[in-house]
Amino acid sequence: MIPRLYIDSRLEAGIAAPLSTEQAHYLKNVLRRDIGDELRLFNGRDGEFSAQIAELKKRSAIAAVKKQTRKQEAEADLALCFAPVKRGPLEHIIQKATEIGAARLVPVVTDRTVAPKVNTQRIQAIATEAAEQCGRLSIPSVGEPVKLATLIKDWPAGRHLIFCDEAGDDDAAEWGGSEGRAAPALDALSLIDSNADAWAILTGPEGGFTLAERGLLRDADFVTPVTLGPRILRADTAALAALVLLQAARGDWRRR
Repeated sequence: MIPRLYIDSRLEAGIAAPLSTEQAHYLKNVLRRDIGDELRLFNGRDGEFSAQIAELKKRSAIAAVKKQTRKQEAEADLALCFAPVKRGPLEHIIQKATEIGAARLVPVVTDRTVAPKVNTQRIQAIATEAAEQCGRLSIPSVGEPVKLATLIKDWPAGRHLIFCDEAGDDDAAEWGGSEGRAAPALDALSLIDSNADAWAILTGPEGGFTLAERGLLRDADFVTPVTLGPRILRADTAALAALVLLQAARGDWRRR
Protein backbone atom coordinates (compact mmCIF):
# COMPACT_ATOMS: atom_id res chain seq x y z
CA MET A 1 0.00 0.00 0.00
CA ILE A 2 1.39 3.39 -1.01
CA PRO A 3 0.96 6.01 1.76
CA ARG A 4 -1.24 8.94 0.81
CA LEU A 5 -0.65 12.29 2.53
CA TYR A 6 -2.32 15.70 2.51
CA ILE A 7 -0.02 18.73 2.35
CA ASP A 8 -0.90 22.41 2.27
CA SER A 9 1.81 23.58 -0.14
CA ARG A 10 1.55 23.62 -3.94
CA LEU A 11 2.11 20.49 -5.99
CA GLU A 12 3.64 20.15 -9.42
CA ALA A 13 6.04 17.75 -11.07
CA GLY A 14 9.72 18.26 -10.26
CA ILE A 15 9.47 20.19 -7.00
CA ALA A 16 10.55 19.21 -3.49
CA ALA A 17 7.60 19.16 -1.08
CA PRO A 18 8.28 19.51 2.66
CA LEU A 19 6.36 17.18 4.96
CA SER A 20 5.34 17.91 8.54
CA THR A 21 6.98 16.59 11.70
CA GLU A 22 3.95 14.35 12.27
CA GLN A 23 4.16 12.98 8.74
CA ALA A 24 7.88 12.31 9.12
CA HIS A 25 7.19 10.37 12.33
CA TYR A 26 4.36 8.45 10.67
CA LEU A 27 6.49 7.43 7.69
CA LYS A 28 9.63 6.59 9.67
CA ASN A 29 8.35 5.04 12.89
CA VAL A 30 4.84 3.77 12.10
CA LEU A 31 5.07 2.64 8.48
CA ARG A 32 8.84 1.98 8.57
CA ARG A 33 9.36 3.68 5.21
CA ASP A 34 12.73 4.89 3.96
CA ILE A 35 14.32 7.12 1.34
CA GLY A 36 13.19 6.15 -2.15
CA ASP A 37 9.83 4.72 -1.08
CA GLU A 38 6.74 5.86 -2.97
CA LEU A 39 4.07 8.29 -1.78
CA ARG A 40 0.91 9.90 -3.08
CA LEU A 41 0.38 13.59 -2.26
CA PHE A 42 -2.65 15.86 -2.60
CA ASN A 43 -3.52 19.38 -1.42
CA GLY A 44 -7.17 19.90 -2.41
CA ARG A 45 -6.21 22.21 -5.29
CA ASP A 46 -3.73 20.63 -7.71
CA GLY A 47 -4.90 17.03 -7.87
CA GLU A 48 -2.92 14.01 -6.73
CA PHE A 49 0.77 13.40 -7.49
CA SER A 50 3.13 10.47 -7.18
CA ALA A 51 6.23 11.19 -5.14
CA GLN A 52 9.24 9.55 -3.49
CA ILE A 53 10.77 10.12 -0.08
CA ALA A 54 13.92 12.18 -0.77
CA GLU A 55 14.85 12.94 2.84
CA LEU A 56 13.59 11.37 6.05
CA LYS A 57 14.75 12.52 9.47
CA LYS A 58 13.36 12.29 12.97
CA ARG A 59 11.48 15.59 12.77
CA SER A 60 11.35 16.42 9.08
CA ALA A 61 10.99 14.89 5.64
CA ILE A 62 11.03 15.99 2.02
CA ALA A 63 9.21 14.35 -0.87
CA ALA A 64 10.35 14.58 -4.49
CA VAL A 65 7.18 15.17 -6.51
CA LYS A 66 7.00 13.15 -9.74
CA LYS A 67 3.91 13.27 -11.95
CA GLN A 68 0.22 13.96 -11.58
CA THR A 69 -1.80 10.78 -11.10
CA ARG A 70 -5.28 12.36 -10.79
CA LYS A 71 -6.64 15.75 -11.79
CA GLN A 72 -8.55 17.84 -9.27
CA GLU A 73 -12.27 17.15 -9.47
CA ALA A 74 -15.31 19.15 -8.43
CA GLU A 75 -17.14 17.76 -5.41
CA ALA A 76 -20.65 18.26 -4.09
CA ASP A 77 -21.06 21.52 -2.14
CA LEU A 78 -22.43 19.76 0.91
CA ALA A 79 -22.21 20.87 4.54
CA LEU A 80 -23.03 18.73 7.56
CA CYS A 81 -24.30 20.77 10.50
CA PHE A 82 -24.45 18.53 13.55
CA ALA A 83 -24.94 18.81 17.29
CA PRO A 84 -21.72 17.67 19.01
CA VAL A 85 -21.98 14.35 20.80
CA LYS A 86 -19.65 12.33 22.99
CA ARG A 87 -16.13 11.65 21.76
CA GLY A 88 -16.57 8.17 20.27
CA PRO A 89 -19.72 8.89 18.23
CA LEU A 90 -18.33 12.32 17.30
CA GLU A 91 -15.18 10.82 15.79
CA HIS A 92 -17.36 8.31 13.95
CA ILE A 93 -19.40 11.15 12.44
CA ILE A 94 -16.27 13.00 11.30
CA GLN A 95 -14.59 9.95 9.76
CA LYS A 96 -17.62 8.70 7.89
CA ALA A 97 -18.89 12.12 6.82
CA THR A 98 -15.50 12.70 5.21
CA GLU A 99 -15.67 9.37 3.41
CA ILE A 100 -19.22 10.05 2.22
CA GLY A 101 -18.17 13.42 0.79
CA ALA A 102 -19.15 16.27 3.13
CA ALA A 103 -17.30 19.43 2.11
CA ARG A 104 -17.82 21.30 5.39
CA LEU A 105 -18.38 20.21 8.98
CA VAL A 106 -20.17 22.64 11.32
CA PRO A 107 -20.71 21.87 15.03
CA VAL A 108 -24.05 23.37 16.15
CA VAL A 109 -24.83 23.98 19.82
CA THR A 110 -28.48 23.26 20.62
CA ASP A 111 -30.45 23.42 23.87
CA ARG A 112 -29.89 19.73 24.52
CA THR A 113 -26.30 19.45 23.33
CA VAL A 114 -24.40 17.43 25.93
CA ALA A 115 -20.89 18.11 24.63
CA PRO A 116 -20.78 21.82 23.66
CA LYS A 117 -16.98 22.08 23.91
CA VAL A 118 -15.46 20.95 20.63
CA ASN A 119 -11.78 20.60 19.73
CA THR A 120 -11.91 21.79 16.13
CA GLN A 121 -8.22 21.03 15.58
CA ARG A 122 -8.86 17.43 16.57
CA ILE A 123 -11.87 17.28 14.23
CA GLN A 124 -9.75 18.65 11.38
CA ALA A 125 -7.02 16.07 12.06
CA ILE A 126 -9.56 13.23 11.99
CA ALA A 127 -11.08 14.53 8.76
CA THR A 128 -7.64 14.85 7.15
CA GLU A 129 -6.68 11.29 8.06
CA ALA A 130 -9.99 9.98 6.74
CA ALA A 131 -9.52 11.85 3.45
CA GLU A 132 -6.02 10.42 3.07
CA GLN A 133 -7.32 6.89 3.53
CA CYS A 134 -10.47 7.06 1.40
CA GLY A 135 -8.91 8.60 -1.71
CA ARG A 136 -10.54 12.02 -1.63
CA LEU A 137 -8.77 14.86 -3.40
CA SER A 138 -9.78 17.39 -0.74
CA ILE A 139 -10.46 17.54 2.98
CA PRO A 140 -13.57 19.02 4.60
CA SER A 141 -13.25 22.41 6.25
CA VAL A 142 -14.27 22.59 9.91
CA GLY A 143 -16.24 25.51 11.31
CA GLU A 144 -16.17 26.82 14.85
CA PRO A 145 -19.10 25.78 17.06
CA VAL A 146 -22.14 28.02 16.52
CA LYS A 147 -25.44 28.31 18.35
CA LEU A 148 -28.47 27.14 16.40
CA ALA A 149 -30.20 30.54 16.48
CA THR A 150 -27.07 32.21 15.11
CA LEU A 151 -26.68 29.58 12.41
CA ILE A 152 -30.23 30.23 11.18
CA LYS A 153 -29.95 34.04 11.45
CA ASP A 154 -26.72 34.12 9.42
CA TRP A 155 -27.66 31.42 6.93
CA PRO A 156 -26.14 32.12 3.47
CA ALA A 157 -28.51 32.83 0.61
CA GLY A 158 -28.76 30.06 -1.95
CA ARG A 159 -27.93 27.14 0.34
CA HIS A 160 -30.77 24.74 1.07
CA LEU A 161 -30.99 23.13 4.52
CA ILE A 162 -32.35 19.63 5.06
CA PHE A 163 -33.56 19.48 8.67
CA CYS A 164 -33.69 15.94 10.05
CA ASP A 165 -36.74 16.23 12.30
CA GLU A 166 -36.75 13.04 14.35
CA ALA A 167 -40.00 14.01 16.12
CA GLY A 168 -41.96 14.15 12.87
CA ASP A 169 -45.34 15.86 13.24
CA ASP A 170 -46.63 14.22 16.40
CA ASP A 171 -46.56 17.47 18.39
CA ALA A 172 -47.01 20.02 15.59
CA ALA A 173 -49.79 21.81 17.45
CA GLU A 174 -47.52 22.46 20.43
CA TRP A 175 -44.65 24.20 18.69
CA GLY A 176 -46.98 26.41 16.65
CA GLY A 177 -44.77 26.69 13.59
CA SER A 178 -45.64 26.64 9.91
CA GLU A 179 -47.99 23.91 8.82
CA GLY A 180 -46.84 21.08 6.63
CA ARG A 181 -45.74 17.57 7.34
CA ALA A 182 -42.15 16.39 7.38
CA ALA A 183 -41.88 14.08 4.38
CA PRO A 184 -39.73 10.96 4.23
CA ALA A 185 -36.27 12.07 3.14
CA LEU A 186 -36.27 10.38 -0.27
CA ASP A 187 -39.67 11.83 -1.14
CA ALA A 188 -38.63 15.32 -0.06
CA LEU A 189 -35.39 15.23 -2.02
CA SER A 190 -37.23 14.31 -5.20
CA LEU A 191 -39.34 17.47 -4.92
CA ILE A 192 -36.58 20.01 -4.20
CA ASP A 193 -35.17 22.17 -7.01
CA SER A 194 -32.80 19.94 -8.94
CA ASN A 195 -30.74 22.95 -10.00
CA ALA A 196 -29.70 23.82 -6.45
CA ASP A 197 -25.95 23.36 -6.04
CA ALA A 198 -25.36 24.22 -2.37
CA TRP A 199 -26.80 21.92 0.28
CA ALA A 200 -26.62 21.34 4.00
CA ILE A 201 -27.93 18.79 6.46
CA LEU A 202 -28.78 19.49 10.09
CA THR A 203 -28.99 16.75 12.70
CA GLY A 204 -29.62 17.12 16.42
CA PRO A 205 -28.25 15.90 19.75
CA GLU A 206 -29.05 12.69 21.60
CA GLY A 207 -32.12 14.27 23.20
CA GLY A 208 -33.42 15.76 19.98
CA PHE A 209 -34.43 19.34 19.20
CA THR A 210 -36.72 21.26 21.54
CA LEU A 211 -40.15 22.44 20.43
CA ALA A 212 -38.87 26.02 20.16
CA GLU A 213 -35.94 24.94 18.00
CA ARG A 214 -38.22 22.93 15.74
CA GLY A 215 -40.48 25.92 15.32
CA LEU A 216 -37.52 28.17 14.48
CA LEU A 217 -36.31 25.75 11.83
CA ARG A 218 -39.69 25.02 10.27
CA ASP A 219 -40.46 28.73 9.93
CA ALA A 220 -37.35 29.36 7.80
CA ASP A 221 -38.10 29.33 4.08
CA PHE A 222 -34.77 27.71 3.19
CA VAL A 223 -35.44 24.67 5.41
CA THR A 224 -37.03 21.38 4.37
CA PRO A 225 -37.95 19.13 7.33
CA VAL A 226 -37.56 15.41 6.65
CA THR A 227 -37.89 12.15 8.53
CA LEU A 228 -35.45 9.26 8.39
CA GLY A 229 -37.79 6.32 8.67
CA PRO A 230 -39.91 4.70 11.36
CA ARG A 231 -37.10 3.90 13.80
CA ILE A 232 -35.37 6.17 16.32
CA LEU A 233 -31.77 6.63 15.16
CA ARG A 234 -28.75 7.51 17.26
CA ALA A 235 -27.40 10.99 16.58
CA ASP A 236 -24.35 9.68 14.70
CA THR A 237 -26.46 7.21 12.68
CA ALA A 238 -28.92 9.95 11.68
CA ALA A 239 -26.16 12.25 10.43
CA LEU A 240 -24.62 9.58 8.24
CA ALA A 241 -27.94 8.22 6.97
CA ALA A 242 -28.97 11.70 5.85
CA LEU A 243 -25.63 12.28 4.12
CA VAL A 244 -25.90 9.00 2.25
CA LEU A 245 -29.42 9.80 1.06
CA LEU A 246 -28.48 13.27 -0.17
CA GLN A 247 -25.31 12.11 -1.90
CA ALA A 248 -27.20 9.28 -3.57
CA ALA A 249 -30.00 11.58 -4.72
CA ARG A 250 -28.12 14.77 -5.63
CA GLY A 251 -24.42 14.50 -4.80
CA ASP A 252 -21.29 13.16 -6.42
CA TRP A 253 -22.41 9.54 -5.98
CA ARG A 254 -23.95 9.93 -9.43
CA ARG A 255 -20.40 9.93 -10.84
CA ARG A 256 -18.30 6.85 -11.49
